[in-house]
Amino acid sequence: MTSHASSALLTDMYELTMLQAALADGTAYRRCVFEVFTRRLPSWRRYGVLAGTGRVLEMLESFRFGPRELEFLARRRIVDDRTLDYLAGYRFTGDIHGYGEGETYFPGSPVMTVEGTFAEAVLLETLLLSILNYDSAVAAAASRMTTAAAGRPCLDMGARRANEGAAVAAARAAVVGGFAGTSNLEAGLRWDIDTIGTAAHAFTLVHDDEESAFASQVASLGSDTTLLVDTYGVREGVAAAVRTGGTGLGAVRLDSGDLAALAVDVRAQLDALGATATHITVTSDLDEYAIAALAAAPVDSYGVGTRLVTGSGAPTSSMVYKLVAREGRSGDLEPVAKASPGKASVGGRKTAVRQLGHDGHATAEVLLHGTAAAVRRWVESTGKDDAAPVADRCPVRPLQVPLILAGVVQPGHTGSAGLHAAAARHLASVAQLPRAGRRLSSGEPVIPTRSLTVAP
Repeated sequence: MTSHASSALLTDMYELTMLQAALADGTAYRRCVFEVFTRRLPSWRRYGVLAGTGRVLEMLESFRFGPRELEFLARRRIVDDRTLDYLAGYRFTGDIHGYGEGETYFPGSPVMTVEGTFAEAVLLETLLLSILNYDSAVAAAASRMTTAAAGRPCLDMGARRANEGAAVAAARAAVVGGFAGTSNLEAGLRWDIDTIGTAAHAFTLVHDDEESAFASQVASLGSDTTLLVDTYGVREGVAAAVRTGGTGLGAVRLDSGDLAALAVDVRAQLDALGATATHITVTSDLDEYAIAALAAAPVDSYGVGTRLVTGSGAPTSSMVYKLVAREGRSGDLEPVAKASPGKASVGGRKTAVRQLGHDGHATAEVLLHGTAAAVRRWVESTGKDDAAPVADRCPVRPLQVPLILAGVVQPGHTGSAGLHAAAARHLASVAQLPRAGRRLSSGEPVIPTRSLTVAP
């Protein structure tokens, strides 16, 4: 588990001012249900990828208002004394359920459901959204890149293209989306991610000539290293690399030019020199389209930077955090919803399942409305009753899992184990989608989302 300083002020001021007013009028202790979802996907994406769940759970454990945070709030007069007293003892004691990290999602999917008092739950909006929106955007980009790579490893090299915190988060999210490693050492330490890296052009330039730079690198790192061969001329660089590293040289890296044509030439040159097992890795502003264009080239791995950490054109997932149910005067939970044009929400807690065809591929995202008992009976019977309506005959896969129960983080979602479980879940989820979901062209979500009210 990663320890953090307090995360309580990683939030927006209006969450605390709402709390102050709710404490004053008595609504602060009403039971509430909030959902995280997105209304739409980018037009060129057929599915989203949930990432950041493990980081949310790690950060919630440090969501505490200590003396430093309380002094700041008091000095700025952001909230009154009553609210400061409440915050001093704040602990989230509610429940959080959500899609398993790495799972694919679609418009309307309730990827995270938070239940607790209004006071407890309203404070979490910004923290949850800031993590899930960014991490999911990176994971979705990573998923498209690894799909385009068709089994060839993709490696994160984006740390210099993001701020220092985002770089660490992006490295983790990239692994959720299928990346094999990162250049970022902090991410490697926190989550036991494989780290990669050898030398940049500066290392070649600081030496008197290319061959002496390569000889130094091989002497230091061994012949299994990767030599950057395009500081001067590629053909000359490859020849020097094999002379210094031998025919057992690990790899050469290409970072500029027409990568597809160069890879073909370099592969032929390496083979002619006897370095038939030496790999070729390519970098240079790659994205999923560039990777797809290299599918026929003799490339062994891809290093991706800018386009990965910026979400490859979609730097956020447009997720929102909306109240969908609250305790009424009767004491029961009642659905509530926004009616704002273009921003309407659907009231009531939803249970999400993925409907599967008889071939095992997903056919729809189904959001179930009803009591917990009714939903459970429906899920258990679906696919088993030949007399049921056609839409209810196919099997379903439940999507939501417990993340926090009564304030306690459930095991298996955080740390290295949680990350690697998320990466495995992502592979299985993508494999279950129709083949059209892997296309890079624009189009509608690969499966539709539908709502179903389950009778008691």
